[in-house]
Amino acid sequence: QVQLVESGGGLVQAGGSLRLSCAASGLTFGNYHMAWFRQAPGKEREFVSAVSRRGGYTYYADSMKGRFTISRDNAKNTVYLQMNSLKPEDTAVYYCAAGVGSSAPYLTTPTSTRIYEYWGQGTQVTVSS
Repeated sequence: QVQLVESGGGLVQAGGSLRLSCAASGLTFGNYHMAWFRQAPGKEREFVSAVSRRGGYTYYADSMKGRFTISRDNAKNTVYLQMNSLKPEDTAVYYCAAGVGSSAPYLTTPTSTRIYEYWGQGTQVTVSS
């Protein structure tokens, strides 16, 4: 049974930082591209960041570039999202996702929810102004 368990969310003031973690089990972690998405109340789920199987390729939504950093530790079956300079508009539930993808070493459509087979339950991030 595949499980993705997010942690590290919480309440932080604007300008602060948080580090999210997603621990995976029940799958061969190194075979999966990993991603973070988020969903704010009343809004659609949106892409945040993704990392390829071995970490060689990373992708970010434009509004997160320079503030967020994705990384993975295949030995620990864990993917991380370091979030700096947080803004109130970053408030959302953050979800971890895993997808096998194509035979290419990189993600061809990292922003599409459809390429990710497994999803976590999410962790709440609240940024106060």
